[in-house]
Amino acid sequence: MNKFENVYKLAEELGANAQYGVAMSTMTTFKIGGAAGLYIEAETKKQLSSLIKYMNDNKIDYIVLGKGSNVLVNDNGIDKVVIKLKGEFCEVSMLDDTTIYCGAGLSLAGLCKEAESKSLSGLEFAWGIPGSVGGAAFMNAGAYGGEMKDVLYSVTHIDKHGKLGVIKSSDLDLGYRHSIYKVNGFTIIGVTLKLKLDSKNSIRERMDDYMGRRKDKQPLEFPSAGSVFRRPEGNYAGALIEKCGLKGKSVGGAQVSPKHAGFIVNTGSATAEDVKNLVALIQKTVKKETGYSLQREIIFLD
Repeated sequence: MNKFENVYKLAEELGANAQYGVAMSTMTTFKIGGAAGLYIEAETKKQLSSLIKYMNDNKIDYIVLGKGSNVLVNDNGIDKVVIKLKGEFCEVSMLDDTTIYCGAGLSLAGLCKEAESKSLSGLEFAWGIPGSVGGAAFMNAGAYGGEMKDVLYSVTHIDKHGKLGVIKSSDLDLGYRHSIYKVNGFTIIGVTLKLKLDSKNSIRERMDDYMGRRKDKQPLEFPSAGSVFRRPEGNYAGALIEKCGLKGKSVGGAQVSPKHAGFIVNTGSATAEDVKNLVALIQKTVKKETGYSLQREIIFLD
């Protein structure tokens, strides 16, 4: 019997869409990766909590995927259940004039537009980050001097036993590309944000400014997983890679972006193995020539 068969049956009983053979290349911004062991779309808390409890009780590997913007999936696929958050997990509601609750499955772009429409400032830095709200909270996403830490009031999750819970900002252990959810194994299902009232024109100007900078400096025209490496203390990964003469370096269909050396792009035919080999080459070269050990920011899913 397929080891995911009982999960598939449970998903069907709960009314959640479940499919075999879904290519992860269609689910990630890198456009790379084989099929998931089982793909499920969860639309309600009941569906998600029941699935999570069952899989933890039965030691079945799973991952809850946002927009797939910070991951590289193995060419042969991943032997796990992949859960995509849909339905109520993509909804936004106002709690008061400056407080928003947003489901973890919504894109950051969608949240930024919603905040702008309500004349709420604080999320402009996130305009153009190609991830989900849950993913942004999970890794404390940031750019241009702003980060999720600045606006997060609390995070709502489902624990390994399928129970709902909330962690306030003071207990989220938010740091550079880090939150408590990187270690506790809980699934983020929504965030509460405290923003500030401002004019729509001022908010839009800042959003346009940040997007303009992204387009000028980042290879948005090619599939990628965003910044490949964490920022090393006292330096920048892109600058070190460029200093080592690796800007434009290719392995198969994977290339260090000629536009920004901190990005690896899929030029059209890249495999996960191409990307991994290029990552290893960069790390080895940078360590040898500069002494810096570059740590990956993107997650390898095997």
